[in-house]
Amino acid sequence: MSMTRRARGFRRASLAILTVCALATIGAAPLSRPTSVETATARELSVVRRDPLRLRAFLREMPKGGDLHNHLSGAIYAESYLRWAAEDRLCVSTTTMSIVVCNGTPGEMSAGDVFQNAAIYNQIIDAMSMRHWNAALNGHDHFFATFGKFSPVSTRTGEMLAEVTARAAAEHVSYLELMLTPDGTPARLGRSIGWDPGLVSLRERLLMAGLRETVIPQVRQRLDSAESRQRELLHCGSAAADPGCAVIVRYIAQVGRSAPREVVFAQMLAWFELAGAEPRIVSLNLVQPEDDPTAIRDFTLHMTMLDFLQRRYPRVPITLHAGELADGLVPPEALRFHVRQSVEVGHATRIGHGASIMNEDRPFALLRELAARNVLVEVALSSNEQILGGNGKQHPLEMLLKYRVPVAIVTDDMGVSRSSHTNELAKAVEDHGVDYSTLKRMVRNSIDFAFVEAPTKARLKTDLENALAVFERQHAAATTLKNNGRTRM
Repeated sequence: MSMTRRARGFRRASLAILTVCALATIGAAPLSRPTSVETATARELSVVRRDPLRLRAFLREMPKGGDLHNHLSGAIYAESYLRWAAEDRLCVSTTTMSIVVCNGTPGEMSAGDVFQNAAIYNQIIDAMSMRHWNAALNGHDHFFATFGKFSPVSTRTGEMLAEVTARAAAEHVSYLELMLTPDGTPARLGRSIGWDPGLVSLRERLLMAGLRETVIPQVRQRLDSAESRQRELLHCGSAAADPGCAVIVRYIAQVGRSAPREVVFAQMLAWFELAGAEPRIVSLNLVQPEDDPTAIRDFTLHMTMLDFLQRRYPRVPITLHAGELADGLVPPEALRFHVRQSVEVGHATRIGHGASIMNEDRPFALLRELAARNVLVEVALSSNEQILGGNGKQHPLEMLLKYRVPVAIVTDDMGVSRSSHTNELAKAVEDHGVDYSTLKRMVRNSIDFAFVEAPTKARLKTDLENALAVFERQHAAATTLKNNGRTRM
């Protein structure tokens, strides 16, 4: 080959490398230029971001795609739980500020009577949520304690579905992945069979005990009943149907990470089996405080269990709570590996929270790995602030975006946090300087990374793009009218 031809080949290769590098630098950013209406909408956000009231009005109308990290029991506002307690003729303990079964214990009062006592009413609402919480106190313990206070009425799944889907539709959210515990059978079977470090034999023993045959039909019946009640409450199929009827819902099955290891494995196995047989159950996740002593002790064991089971059920995607930690909450050793191990051993394709990611070993390499693997981080700003303390620059959102890690904003437990879909986007704008193009990318991520079946995802993506186009045209038109008005003056 002549030197000239060799030089031309070298130049072509160099140009190809430069092109690849440029694309890598661009990352998730769109290659096409923004349209004029998108530019006008972005300009409006840059103006209203300095006005909290106008910002929330702007974001309330913005199409938000999906909410991928939403605990159903924590999504319900305390007022609803208290109203259901009154309907079920339950009581409130004024000692613990909890909903309880009436048994004549001193300090009890009828839940119905609470509505006639403003002082007790407000105290119970505050106890079952983060309303009026003093940020200088222990938000972590108060947050997680709320779930036990409303547990007697957190079984009304149909009513709960109606509330969260109606609220989602009102805030222009079209898709929900709701975390719940579908059935108690796996926990009971796990306890009865006990622990066996040989996971192959433990799986066989659980299946031989009827885990699959028992759990799957029970869960289907429960989901059918709950969704039927939801449709009844929202008047779905009638002229008076609530917009919440159109919100697509899928479920993520919860595994209690603070439970004994035999229970954890039994739940994991059951939910892998369930997700393979029931299309409404799309994944599983480890829940309960990540700093719980059992969760800390067994973290690597849990990842090993997931590795073992995922190889046998490779079509079931996994999302994991990881990095819901902070300096001082746990010993430094526990901060060093949870996110990385969740991805590399636990096969997580989405990470919930990731708030302590910069405390991990080689954090910048981990950020690059998450970007290269296309692992989404589900960012829950309000709950991280309330549970872990700190806000703004203490959250790694800006670092995640800088390293092109896919991100979606989620609500986590909006009822407990006293938040909303709109408020979570507002926090991203106010506390982290997120602009319109980044918001739009995160909204798109919330559908792109959803675990919903492909045909439904394609429809959700089309609907989202159409809704965003309408939203931008409306804001561009409003901006034009304002500018014309100023010109005439």
